[in-house]
Amino acid sequence: MTERQRLNLNVGINSTGYSAHSWRYRTGTKRDFIDYDYYVKLTRIAHRGRLDAVFLSDHPALSFDTEGRSAHALDPLILMTALAASVPDIGIMPTLSSSYNTPYNLARRAATLDLISGGRLIFNVVSSFNPAIAANFGEPLQPREVRYRKANEFLDVVKRLWLSWDPFGAGDPESGHLWNREGAVPIDHEGEFFTVAGPLNVPRGPQGHPVIAQAGASEGGIDLAARHGEIIYCSLLSLAAAHAFGDKIRSRASRYGRDPDAIRIVPALVPIIANSEAEALRRHEQLSGGETEEGLLARFARNAGLDLATFDPDAPLDPDLFAPRDDQRGPVGFTQALRELLTYETLTARQAVRRVEGGHRLVIGTAEQVADAMIAWWESGAVDGYTIQPPSLPDDLERFVDEVVPILQARNVFPREYDTRTVRERYGLPFPTSASGTSAR
Repeated sequence: MTERQRLNLNVGINSTGYSAHSWRYRTGTKRDFIDYDYYVKLTRIAHRGRLDAVFLSDHPALSFDTEGRSAHALDPLILMTALAASVPDIGIMPTLSSSYNTPYNLARRAATLDLISGGRLIFNVVSSFNPAIAANFGEPLQPREVRYRKANEFLDVVKRLWLSWDPFGAGDPESGHLWNREGAVPIDHEGEFFTVAGPLNVPRGPQGHPVIAQAGASEGGIDLAARHGEIIYCSLLSLAAAHAFGDKIRSRASRYGRDPDAIRIVPALVPIIANSEAEALRRHEQLSGGETEEGLLARFARNAGLDLATFDPDAPLDPDLFAPRDDQRGPVGFTQALRELLTYETLTARQAVRRVEGGHRLVIGTAEQVADAMIAWWESGAVDGYTIQPPSLPDDLERFVDEVVPILQARNVFPREYDTRTVRERYGLPFPTSASGTSAR
């Protein structure tokens, strides 16, 4: 491996793939998205490629779009627990909401999974933004600022709970005692949203506590990531924007007393791989549902709220068309990323539709071209790795593992075997010793 922390790779395994129309163009059946054996198959493919972790996003509300894939059917924590028992080595990254969980109960479940998996849990925390989710929990959607304030307190409490019981780490227990009473420390938290006594009744796990992943591009999201995030999942569409984002997160983390080098930025990457670039372009049109380039452009115009009658796909796009709104309920990251791309680069809609898919960076071409694009950003220091979002599953994951991963390995940026036990070690992250900071083991 290179002297720098090696490239890290996670992969999203939601449903039939990242593309909304993936279920039409893949190997498998319509029932795969609720078939446990299917998810085991995906995880084993990822394991064959020595990927660091499998990732499941979550949205606990039913989408009534029957033409698109059903992306969030199974509970991520339960599914990931079963996958950890079925497939060794690989990390597991379920998404869990700080808005609709209680800190003690979630800390206990997550700590249990981290302990029994041997330190393979990455805990991806989100502040759920959809009113349909809030309605399922019997309350109105809180303003973004309130949700992030609650998420910050939630993570403060969870981290303290995870480190609150070290039964064998405070010296040998006295004769006749199974564990040392001094290793259990109440947290006695009383805050705006939560009151929790502690300590947790699950001891510290093999990596101190689960690795914390976080995604958010609003000011509240960036602040939460800077305070707590170890792995940052995000939408980055241009190299300049990626450098600026990393600098901002790490600078703010420093202000909170954190080591800025204890953060790994792993944005999503949607690779469309084929034997030629032309073939990959056609596959992109098919998977997107547009069927042709003109269909792609029509979709872009509709999503941007542009008038199709006057829309010129070959005119430079105005970045301000995509400025996030103060009242925006959906993810700020997607609109912000597109605005930044158009700020740093002058692009037409015809060019832009080949750079972004589903809000994330799109790379189209041969396996060699995809590997080149990945390595270029990593070598520049803009990113620490990627969260691969295969357009269709299992097909595009198999192609990535069989064609792109060997190139990354041959270029000495990605390992040929699992070289560490826990995902924390795999990411080169420090071992936590307190809820407010971390230090090396």
